[in-house]
Amino acid sequence: MSIVDNKKAFFDYFIEERFEAGMVLEGWEVKSVRAGRVQLKEAYVIVRKGEVFLFGAHISPLPTASTHIHPDPVRTRKLLLNGDEISKLIGKVERAGYTLVPLNLHYTKGRIKCEIGLAKGKKQHDKRETEKQRDWQREKQSIMKQNRR
Repeated sequence: MSIVDNKKAFFDYFIEERFEAGMVLEGWEVKSVRAGRVQLKEAYVIVRKGEVFLFGAHISPLPTASTHIHPDPVRTRKLLLNGDEISKLIGKVERAGYTLVPLNLHYTKGRIKCEIGLAKGKKQHDKRETEKQRDWQREKQSIMKQNRR
């Protein structure tokens, strides 16, 4: 079940491969994510010293958060991946010019997981082409509805 999707990632990038990663979260973050108070629009993923981190994901603290902690909504969160997956990502990102973007947050067996994508950036003309395809699909659907009547 999906919690939040990063629609901007599909507009700005060609997604080549997907990986599911666990997340290291604090208690207040889990409560906020379950309440749907999370945003991935400006988030990105970086590989640093053989570890994968999520930057810029905004998790708004609930007003009922504990008084003895000071929540940081955009703190860096560690992503948990298999060692082979991390080494594969390092190779692709450093050599082949790929980037890592968070695609969505979802539940798997009650745990919060982050799906990250190995992506290549789109040029402006690619974005226009994507927009044309989307408009054509929409137009096709409306023509089909009219023909059924």
